[in-house]
Amino acid sequence: MDSTSVNLLDRIRHFDADEDWNRFVELYAPLLFYWAKQHGLDKSDAADFVQDILAALVTQLRTFQYDANKRFRAWLHTVTLNRARDWHRRRNRQPNLVHCSFDKAVGPDNSADLFEEAEYRAYLVARAKHLIAGEFEPATWRACWAYVAEGRTAADVGQELGMSANAVRAAKCRVLKRLKSELAGFLD
Repeated sequence: MDSTSVNLLDRIRHFDADEDWNRFVELYAPLLFYWAKQHGLDKSDAADFVQDILAALVTQLRTFQYDANKRFRAWLHTVTLNRARDWHRRRNRQPNLVHCSFDKAVGPDNSADLFEEAEYRAYLVARAKHLIAGEFEPATWRACWAYVAEGRTAADVGQELGMSANAVRAAKCRVLKRLKSELAGFLD
C-alpha cells in the first residue's frame, strides 16, 4: 500500500497555503494530465481538464479526511473519473472514452490504478528529484547521482568533479536526506 503525505494534505487545507498547493500541483498535475491523455483527450483538452480538476480539488481537499487504510491515489482517480464525466457533459460532446474510458478502467468495484505501483513510485521520485534539484549546487547534485545511480566509486566521482571522496559521500547524504524528506509519507 502506498500512502500520501498526510502533512501536505493537512497543510493545503488552509487558505494561505500557496507554497503547499504549488507543491501538490507540481506532484500531481502531470499524473492528472497522464490520466487525461490515456483516455483520449488531446493535449489542449487534457490541459483544460487538468485545470478543471485542480479547481475542484481546491474545494474537495479542504474537507477531505485522509484514511491511512485507503489509497489517496485511488480517491484522486475517482474524483478524476467523476469530473471527466461532468466535463464531457458540460461541453455537450460525446466522450471519446466510451470503449476504453475511465468507466472501464475504474469500474464501481475496481479501485485499480492506471499506474502500476512501481511506475507510480518512480514517477513520484522523479518529480521530487526535479523539484529539489535547484536546492543544490550542480556539482553536489552530480556527485550524488554519479555515486548512487551510476554505481561509481566515491573516489572516481570525486576525481572527475574535483572533490574528495568524503565530499562525494557527504553530497550523497545531503541530497538523499532532502529527497527522503520531500517524499516523507508518499512512499512506505
